[in-house]
Amino acid sequence: MQVGVLTVPLGDQSLEDALSYLDDIGVDAVELGCGGFTGDDHLPREEYLDDDDARAELRDSLDEHDMEVSALATHNNPLHPDDDRASEADTELREAIELADQLGVDAVTTFSGLPAGGPNDEVPNWITAPWPTEHADAHDYQWEVATEYWSEIADYAADHGVDVAIEMHPNMLVYEPHGMLKLREATNERIGANFDPSHLYWQGIDVTAAIRLLGEEDAIHHFHAKDTKVYEENAREKGVLDTTGYTEEADRSWLFRSIGYGHGEAHWKDVVSTLRMVGYDGTLSIEHEDSLTSGREGLEKAVDVLDRAVFETTPGDAYWAE
Repeated sequence: MQVGVLTVPLGDQSLEDALSYLDDIGVDAVELGCGGFTGDDHLPREEYLDDDDARAELRDSLDEHDMEVSALATHNNPLHPDDDRASEADTELREAIELADQLGVDAVTTFSGLPAGGPNDEVPNWITAPWPTEHADAHDYQWEVATEYWSEIADYAADHGVDVAIEMHPNMLVYEPHGMLKLREATNERIGANFDPSHLYWQGIDVTAAIRLLGEEDAIHHFHAKDTKVYEENAREKGVLDTTGYTEEADRSWLFRSIGYGHGEAHWKDVVSTLRMVGYDGTLSIEHEDSLTSGREGLEKAVDVLDRAVFETTPGDAYWAE
């Protein structure tokens, strides 16, 4: 198991400088954005796709810093009712899968996307209740759209030997573990989770229970190390479905926090242990979105906590059980 970083907070510097900095603070892997909401500051697809020389140069830079790529990231909405926006997101995702194959990267991280509530609607519709009944009908329609699209992408990913790791995220069709398993069952085993606990904490989901649920199906393809703190003094008054701006921190029911500032080190050791129990021994990719601190400080504090939590060796013989 190793500590990694989604490099978006370091997008104001070159990839070489980012790799040097991350190497210095003890990071072993990077998740590189190549489109969508994550941007492509460190991996513009057009510069690397089908270009052997560019990819060789990238590998040399990674080798110099003893770094590997845990995943390529392209988070967008390929199910958007606007055909142009959906087409752009679909192109980003397919090209990310192709580039991952060419780079020998195992996974592409993304969102499930969110359709409209019906074929004539113009905006995506996040449905969280089955009543009035037109909402249940709309939800059924959305799953029909998603199943058709993701079945095709699952086959495309299988052809390239790449896993598609979907982040369970609010305002997307798949936002909790049962939805994740439903989509996986409707497609194939290449569709799985980019397990990001930060979006589960505020929904009241037990993170280690969710790890066990998805791990039993071998459905965790990648992991985002990101914390969340629920501020009960606000949540008691307005609940957790909070539309207050992310930078109005004092008024929000919850905030994304750096690792250790939402849940303590003991909790993160439990998360790591549960991941190992279910067979995930890959990268914990830190995603910094804590508005109370800078990107560098947030990354460094997260690395500090996770360094003490991760297992660096394989399990030894259980001699005491013999």
